[in-house]
Amino acid sequence: MYVCICRQITDKQIREVCSQGSSRIADLRDKLGLASECGKCGRHALSIVNEFHNATPFVNALSV
Repeated sequence: MYVCICRQITDKQIREVCSQGSSRIADLRDKLGLASECGKCGRHALSIVNEFHNATPFVNALSV
């Protein structure tokens, strides 16, 4: 789903940047250009970042 219409940034792209260790909107702005035009996407992007970092990591039971 598109989060930033101005820069055509999707939730998948935001999660990808988060998986590389970014946890701030400033990081997303630097890497993707998020919230650098109108800024209306910032609040929704922040909720995706928080959701990503608060998610329980997947544990493969077969590898334990």
